[in-house]
Amino acid sequence: MIILGVDPSLRSTGYGVIEAAGNQMRGVAFGEIKSKPGVLPSRCLLRIHDQLRSVIAHTKPEVVVVERVIYVQSTRVAIIMGHARGAAMLAAAGAGLPIYEYAPRKVKAVVTGLGAAGKLQVGRMVRALLGLSEVPPTDAADALALAICHAQTQRGIVLEPPTRV
Repeated sequence: MIILGVDPSLRSTGYGVIEAAGNQMRGVAFGEIKSKPGVLPSRCLLRIHDQLRSVIAHTKPEVVVVERVIYVQSTRVAIIMGHARGAAMLAAAGAGLPIYEYAPRKVKAVVTGLGAAGKLQVGRMVRALLGLSEVPPTDAADALALAICHAQTQRGIVLEPPTRV
């Protein structure tokens, strides 16, 4: 199974693609979709959508996994995160892919054994689990962790069933 994980953020959306077969997993592709602070939010969202469509076209995932919206103290931050998440989900839905979501604590618990693990610990475990030569950038590591979580549990909440044309 080829799984695309997405850690949505307006300025740095992480993505990670893994191939999983039984207990074996390997990294296929990962990276971050970056936008500079001065870029209009609408342009950032378009970039997220377009870049993820390109990743989907090149890696041909069977499912997409996004991080569940978490509690944030600022309504403004929650709305911006929701927009980035929507751009990512639109790219997946446009490709007819099923979309799953997992809570951050669930992902950390599955990948590291500790739901309150830090970013460095998640990155190191992702590197070890996928046999990567180096720890991926933070947002890409989080996206790969989402994909790993799905590969190991496959019990996320289905947000969008696949559509067949």
